[in-house]
Amino acid sequence: MNFLTNNAHWLLRIALASVFVYHGALKFLNLEGFAQMLPISYLEVVLVAAAETGGGLLVLLGGFRNDAISDLATRIGAALNIPVMIGAITLVHWGRWNFLPSETHPIGGIEFQSVLILIMLYLAFTGNRGFAVNSDTTAQTA
Repeated sequence: MNFLTNNAHWLLRIALASVFVYHGALKFLNLEGFAQMLPISYLEVVLVAAAETGGGLLVLLGGFRNDAISDLATRIGAALNIPVMIGAITLVHWGRWNFLPSETHPIGGIEFQSVLILIMLYLAFTGNRGFAVNSDTTAQTA
């Protein structure tokens, strides 16, 4: 395998981590505001922010090594945010597929969240299998 193939997993990891770490950090910076905006309690906002931030970081950190701990970090990081996205869909975005805002859905629909769930399901089920995590390793088959 070549260098690009061995390191392509970083594209997926960086994309997911950037979304979740960013949104988790935003919630931590304004917990009161998000607790008032969302139909969940203050404690639930804290848990969502922790899952987003921690899960995103675990997916990112899981890519640095090809061992059982890193594989577990990838799986847990992805799994932490699946319920977060299901909550976002059911509480905020349900009823509209398109991600664009509308009169009835000013934050947009479920298209983006659905894609994130599918990617995280893949990572939760496969972990680092299928990825060549280091340039000196080859991809494992499922």
